[in-house]
Amino acid sequence: MLNTKAEAYQLLSCLGASERLLTHVKLVGEAAELLISNFEDMDVQFDANLIRLGTAIHDAGKILHPHELDGPGSMHEPAGEKMLLARGVQTAVARCCVTHAQWQHGDLSLEELAVAAADKLWKGKREAELELKLIQAIALQKQVDHWDVFNRLDDVFETIAADDSERLQRSRLVTIS
Repeated sequence: MLNTKAEAYQLLSCLGASERLLTHVKLVGEAAELLISNFEDMDVQFDANLIRLGTAIHDAGKILHPHELDGPGSMHEPAGEKMLLARGVQTAVARCCVTHAQWQHGDLSLEELAVAAADKLWKGKREAELELKLIQAIALQKQVDHWDVFNRLDDVFETIAADDSERLQRSRLVTIS
């Protein structure tokens, strides 16, 4: 069972994660922290630790499929979930290995949508359909019109995405191993 990001990073290291993979999940975590802060300011009910842990382990399967760190592929998604479940990681956390990439399918929690959004936004990519799903989940929870949430979160998404060049630069500082 994982309780903190530090434990998640330690587990990834023990499983053989490269420095590049660890840097990646930490950079995605920075984007997630900005989402978390804004959700708190908006008085959204959510599990911040699930978002933190989900972003910390979302690409764990790339330990087994390192070619997917720099190229296309989805084999890391189920492989990561299976690997983490075998090590006693909570189901909801391990599931983020799959849902961060397959957010279009199924009924995802607000936390899973936030992990998926952070994984896009950290590198400056805006994914309108994903952002809308997250906005609608919050609007439904707060029982407000989705435009009320859209106006706030669109600015947040843009701010996070606008810092992409700095995060991408830091991701490139780690040599491929």
